[in-house]
Amino acid sequence: MKTPVPGIIWLLALSLGVLFPDCSFAAEGESEHNLIQTVGISIIAASALAFIGSRFKQPALLAYIIAGVLIGPESGLGLVHDEQSISVMSEIGLILLLFMIGLEIDIKNLREAGKSLILSGFFQFLLCLLMGLGFFALYGFTMGNGRYDLGYLAVCCAISSTTIVVKLLHEKYELHTLHGRLTLGVLVFQDLWAIVVLGVQPNLASPAVLDILWSFGRGAILVAISLVLSRYVLGRIFRAIAKLPELVLVASLGWCFLICALAGEFGMSLEMGALIAGAAISTFPYNLDVIGKIVGIRDFFLTLFFVALGMAIPNPMDNLALVGLAAVMSAFVVFSRFASVFPILWALGNGNRVSLLVPINLSQISEFSLVIASLGVAQGHIEKDILSVVIFIFVITSTVSTYMIQYSHPLQNLLNRALQFIGIRDLTAQEIAEHHETQEKEIAILGFHRVASSFVTDLEPSPEELRERLMVIDFNPNVFHKLTAMGIKTIYGDIGNIETLRHAGIGSAKIIISTVSDTMLKGTDNLKIISKLRKLNPHARIIVSAESPARASRMYKEGADFVLLPRMLTARYLLDLVRAAEDGTIDQQKAQAMEEIHARQEIVS
Repeated sequence: MKTPVPGIIWLLALSLGVLFPDCSFAAEGESEHNLIQTVGISIIAASALAFIGSRFKQPALLAYIIAGVLIGPESGLGLVHDEQSISVMSEIGLILLLFMIGLEIDIKNLREAGKSLILSGFFQFLLCLLMGLGFFALYGFTMGNGRYDLGYLAVCCAISSTTIVVKLLHEKYELHTLHGRLTLGVLVFQDLWAIVVLGVQPNLASPAVLDILWSFGRGAILVAISLVLSRYVLGRIFRAIAKLPELVLVASLGWCFLICALAGEFGMSLEMGALIAGAAISTFPYNLDVIGKIVGIRDFFLTLFFVALGMAIPNPMDNLALVGLAAVMSAFVVFSRFASVFPILWALGNGNRVSLLVPINLSQISEFSLVIASLGVAQGHIEKDILSVVIFIFVITSTVSTYMIQYSHPLQNLLNRALQFIGIRDLTAQEIAEHHETQEKEIAILGFHRVASSFVTDLEPSPEELRERLMVIDFNPNVFHKLTAMGIKTIYGDIGNIETLRHAGIGSAKIIISTVSDTMLKGTDNLKIISKLRKLNPHARIIVSAESPARASRMYKEGADFVLLPRMLTARYLLDLVRAAEDGTIDQQKAQAMEEIHARQEIVS
């Protein structure tokens, strides 16, 4: 099948033209120079602040916002005077962020999740929203007369940061613990609620029932169009280019911007279109590979978005009341997480420990909140002061929650003693054993070629539960379909991309195997793979393949638990064959070997 590369590129260019018709980076020499200068200053400042922030274990998003403050005209050095010069690029970053959130929404996993995850995920946002409406109303915020401060503050303070939480839990190797899975489940539900908010947001100025219903109707039509196109058109394109991973990225971006353009034509936000575009292909076998490849592009543009946000922050010294108000609201955010999540998890028998760790993890507001508030300003729903308050809350809660998550277990022990002192009992020893957190015990095969094919073929007669524990990561679509038909968990993705490995859940594997030789790996090798695996899963047993004793020695030093040397294994078998030829038994071995060969049905020939 001919690869539709020109069509994909044309589609991407057309979509960008529809999205940003007024964008002309090179219309004038001065304008082009200003744009390059502004982007350069922004990236350099963001990089420097992020490096300093990493030394103090602060989130990168916080560093980007501070960088914008320092170089901006409001309260900084005034190195950048025209914030609008990077508005288009920052909007692209926002679109890519929401596209990736859509890619990571897995409705199937939510359906299969336990009652604790479903109930806590569904009710957390609603309870925090109701508490927020009451709390912020006490401060005098209202709804009406074209202003929606109360609603925006309540919504923005009900959502937690997926980026910050996942990063910190990953660094602590807690993503696959019970409290880690529950935390991620709540975050997924928050993303779904945010989709609802984005659907209602354009109609706040005229909140007639028919208008809101028509807004959701337009969204439903766009979803239907996206699903039909993804199933009958995009699926064929992806199958045609699946063996060329770089084109998967181009096609995915083209798809994202096309649906964003359609969303704009339907009178919806581009961000809503990006979410729908991501969700429409989230079930594709290629979605993890797309996430792994797009994350770098997203981070570049997203950096500009948060730097631009920092530029818009007014000087806090000009209005200390806003900073004080944000501090009080930040305390409310932390309280609301405990008040909304702990009672549900505790009532469902998860015990004090897990029921406390989840709200500790969620004790910040989201970068999504900044997105919602920014769109509110753009649509005239709120003033910039409300956006400034939301940004200050984000800065305060992300800083505080970084330390809360870092020291979550000592904090949980302290809170647990306080709860038991007031009579809230913990689980008994027997109940703790029943709720004991266990990791999924999976065997992960990275790359699937001839050796792996023979290994899986030998496994096939084994008990079914062994195959259920097996996971394969490879970007050969034929392998994907064959293994899936056998009931083996298979993920389409590039094993050299650490983001693909992380999203595939390699951190939960007990044994990780790479039988593909370095000569067949493109853009990576087994040494680099070992290094990445040790960061993602320091406790796994890693088995890899080498082509020379010297290479094998380096792999052992890098952290491999065992290194296969095919030449040595073949030599040992060859010695047995030589002895069989000498003692006259080679014909029997030949007959046995031919019988085994004819009986085997290898996945890779």
